[in-house]
Amino acid sequence: MSAPGLLGSYAKAVAGAVPVPVLGRRPSELRTEPRTLEHVEIDTAHLAAYDRVCGFRLSDELPPTYLHVLAFPLALAIMTERSFPFGVLGLVHIENRIEQLRPVRAGEPIALRVAAENLRDHEKGRAVDLVAEATVDGELVWRDVSTYLRRGGGSGSASGDGKRRRRTRAEPHPATARWKVPGDIGRRYADVSGDRNPIHLHPLTAKAFGMPGAIAHGMWVKARCLAALEGVLPERHTSEVQFKAPMRLPAKVEFSDWREKDGAIGMEVRDARSGRPHLTGRVTVG
Repeated sequence: MSAPGLLGSYAKAVAGAVPVPVLGRRPSELRTEPRTLEHVEIDTAHLAAYDRVCGFRLSDELPPTYLHVLAFPLALAIMTERSFPFGVLGLVHIENRIEQLRPVRAGEPIALRVAAENLRDHEKGRAVDLVAEATVDGELVWRDVSTYLRRGGGSGSASGDGKRRRRTRAEPHPATARWKVPGDIGRRYADVSGDRNPIHLHPLTAKAFGMPGAIAHGMWVKARCLAALEGVLPERHTSEVQFKAPMRLPAKVEFSDWREKDGAIGMEVRDARSGRPHLTGRVTVG
């Protein structure tokens, strides 16, 4: 989908956030159909721009997170349909899992499929997965699961027993790197990802949607972490992250990575001053 097409989708999302009685209520279950794109052509200039914004080295091998931005227009098309249970501007991206089954290179015949799945109750509301898959000549090479939360009406407990669990703050791991995140990274990432959610673009548009200021895209934060690990990532791996406190821009953050007992790589990004986590996650082989 082109940039104008994505802007049209966000205009549709804004319109969909305004109740219009004649349209009726949104369904309480998933009724959306999968979206597909059979012939994905990699624009090497776009790939290079993405690599630069996220910190990856320039290569014709696609970063693990790159296909997420190519699948995003399909996901947004699903989420802006009236048959989708929630308005897209009310959703919070809380988790992402990417399975990189083998390296994928520019020039390969890639096909994409995106579907909404697993609508369910969550401790803070209701959650749904947008599942994207990439195939090359029928071979599944990449899978991405993004979990979105619609706040409100949750049980207040992940176990569903109605009792809120006491939350404890884990001791932070020693910082591997310290990053200064510029105030325009939301706009720069929007240019390469097509994700032009107003909360990422400018303090004024972010405040219009209830944020204290512009915040970084969660998938940029994940991409920046994987770029920092690029030299040690195996060809086949799974990266799972949870998005925590929003990263208000500009920001100073600390990145940490470590080896866990099972061989996985743990990672986190925290605010450099308060220690508040923005992202936690791990990378496993296979």
